[in-house]
Amino acid sequence: MDTPINVFSNWVRSGKDEGMEKNHSSSVKDMIAFATKELKNFSFIDAGCGNGWVVRDIIKEPSCASAIGVDGSADMIKKAKGLDDIGSYYCTDLMAWEPKQKVDLVHSMEVFYYFEKPDLLIEHIYKNWIEPGGRLIMGIDFYTENIPSHSWPKDCAISIMQLFSEKEWAGFFKSAGFGEVKSWRHGKKDEWGGTLIVTGKVK
Repeated sequence: MDTPINVFSNWVRSGKDEGMEKNHSSSVKDMIAFATKELKNFSFIDAGCGNGWVVRDIIKEPSCASAIGVDGSADMIKKAKGLDDIGSYYCTDLMAWEPKQKVDLVHSMEVFYYFEKPDLLIEHIYKNWIEPGGRLIMGIDFYTENIPSHSWPKDCAISIMQLFSEKEWAGFFKSAGFGEVKSWRHGKKDEWGGTLIVTGKVK
C-alpha cells in the first residue's frame, strides 16, 4: 500500500494519468455546465488538478477570467505546467494552501476521499478559498452506494481511501457552512452507481 500522492506520481511516469480525462470527462462536463451556467467573468480553482486537463479546458471558456490548478504531486504539476502556459499551478497540500484571492468556483474530481478527514478539507475550502456566493462542486466515484468501487483501495494499493455515503458527503458540505447543497449521480449504468456529484454555495 502506498500514499495517493506516490501512486499518482507513478501514474504520470507511466502515462496512466492521461486516462483521467477519458474516464471522467463526461462527469466533469456535467459538473462544469451546472456550476457555470449563471457565471460571467469567473475565477476558478481545480482542487487536485492532476495533469491540469480541467484547467486547460475551462480556461478556453470566454467567461473564465482565471484558472488555478492545485495538486500534491510534483510530477503532476510539472506535467501540467509543461502543457499549459495560461493557467497557474501549485504543488502543495490542499489542507494547508490558500489562494491569494478567493475565487468564484472550486471544482474537484476524484480527490476528497484521499484525505484522512475530508470534512476538514471541505471546511477549509469554504472558509479560505471561495468568495461569498461562490460555489464548490465535487465529483467522486468511490462512495458507499457505488458497490463496484469498494475494491479500489486493494486494487490500486492506495493507503488512504475514505468511504462515505451520499448523505454523509452532503452532510460534510452542510456542516462546513454551505447552503443550497445538492447531490446527484451522473452516468449510472447497470451496477455502476455513477459519479456522485455534491455542490453547495458559500453564504
